[in-house]
Amino acid sequence: MNYIKAVFKQRPNRFIAVVDLNGNETIAHVPNTGRCKELLVPNAVVYLLESSDPKRKTKYSLHFVENNGVLVSVYSQQANGIVYDAIVDDKIKELKHYDHYEREKTVGNSRIDIHAFNDDCGLGVDCFIEVKGVTLVEGDVAIFPDAPTERGRKHLEELISLKKQGFRSVAFFLIQHPNGNSFKPNWKTDPEFSKTLKKAEAEGVEILAYKTRNGLDKIEIIEKGLEYDLNFG
Repeated sequence: MNYIKAVFKQRPNRFIAVVDLNGNETIAHVPNTGRCKELLVPNAVVYLLESSDPKRKTKYSLHFVENNGVLVSVYSQQANGIVYDAIVDDKIKELKHYDHYEREKTVGNSRIDIHAFNDDCGLGVDCFIEVKGVTLVEGDVAIFPDAPTERGRKHLEELISLKKQGFRSVAFFLIQHPNGNSFKPNWKTDPEFSKTLKKAEAEGVEILAYKTRNGLDKIEIIEKGLEYDLNFG
């Protein structure tokens, strides 16, 4: 992809960023509904992707930002695809040995990001995986969410329900900031999500945390799971 370097100036709302592109003020779409306040700071170097769709209101999308010496992916919707590809390529050791995979599986009133299953040959139960992209890092600890997420809490409740029905359920946190070396929920910003995540683990929902290696030419998952701590504090 041909990314274009620019300088971040401000974010009038969660969907839009104002950037300096070759000396001209330009508007770019921000494909991340989180706050990203620690990333999108004035004069931060960002990288844009130009759209070929003439119907789009914004010509550019903001995909990367430089932060503390590393390249951070802020394209949260991309997290699902990265995890899906890694599972299909057998890069996630906990999620190997499935025959089939599908994305955006409708279950109850929700759509679960990834559904993995085998042919009916006694190799185990269906697995439902919900993916969350993580960009907030404090020190070397990745934290989610960076803003309250009622939708995220409901996804966890759906995973708990699926687990109680006898399915395998996984909450997968993809750390898209290379400086994150472990994971914990953001008790300060969203205690309800954090409590529900802790409840989910107690009910048998599996928690996985992996991180990415980011480049403008390629984003790839690092094939080693990270430690996590769900306790308050």
